[in-house]
Amino acid sequence: MAFNSASGYNNLPSGNFAPEIFSQKVLKFFRRASVVEDITNTDYAGEIENFGDTVRIIKEPTVTVSTYSRGSVVNPQDLADDQITMVVDQANAFAFKIDDIEERHSHVNFEALATSSGAFALKRKYDKTVLQAMANGAGIAASAVSGTTLTTTAAAGTLGTANAPINIETDDAGINMMLAMARLLDDESVPEENRWFVAPPIFYEKVFQAGNKIAEVQVTGDGTSPLRNGLATVGTLAGFRCYKSTALNSTGGTDQVTLTDASATLATDGSENIVLAGHMSSTSTASHIAKTEVVRSTESFSDVIRGLHVFGQKVLRQEAIVRGVVDFA
Repeated sequence: MAFNSASGYNNLPSGNFAPEIFSQKVLKFFRRASVVEDITNTDYAGEIENFGDTVRIIKEPTVTVSTYSRGSVVNPQDLADDQITMVVDQANAFAFKIDDIEERHSHVNFEALATSSGAFALKRKYDKTVLQAMANGAGIAASAVSGTTLTTTAAAGTLGTANAPINIETDDAGINMMLAMARLLDDESVPEENRWFVAPPIFYEKVFQAGNKIAEVQVTGDGTSPLRNGLATVGTLAGFRCYKSTALNSTGGTDQVTLTDASATLATDGSENIVLAGHMSSTSTASHIAKTEVVRSTESFSDVIRGLHVFGQKVLRQEAIVRGVVDFA
């Protein structure tokens, strides 16, 4: 049975809520877990939860050690109390409506279904925003972006730039890049525990296709080779816990990470991509679904369901993030 619709009414336009037509099982979107939630710390999330909230984080002071000779005067240093400010200053939202007739006669719960889809879309936008802040705030790279002073400038031939990316389709170039990133973090005294590596899915495809080092147990760091009967699994490589994110695909979409410099514009054909390595302490995040509510529409017999996600992020340790640029041409 199909119900008549007013002219210009575009909600559920195909009439697919009619119960006699479709199965009660609904084809859902594939959902990926948030990468950001695994690679950032939430130490301050309990202190800031509402839009506009601010927390001032005191940096650990640097203590100077000097040579002492018997009888010499020891002058105490003045400790600095430098601070970093993190603000919950970003918000995304969704809103949709469910007509009373659709709700009454539907064989599926569109409200629950669409709310779940909206929450996933908010997470995807959140991942992109935080990864972009990390990419542009990285302290170790071959070239700096505007507003960022590098703690370590690596050779362009080691990490690559937007104008001169590292081609990882040859030999062991991909795993060699990961090993170089690990060494650069070592040089900054970044702890080995809780290190992570994030790349677009194609990176792992090329790495496993090209290299022989992947078969070496010492490269995986977990005592087991990831190559078993010709099957490759991504877990720990070069001391990093490895993650995939389509936000790092340089396809020019709105959910893709970009660099802030016009001179660092990546090719949008998917050939040039950002890869990131770092430590969980590098970036702090505070994120939560601030509100999901149902309100009556003033224009029709329908419920309006709205969701609001507020969050903030701050790169706390630039020296604990390494940025690379790779291509697959």
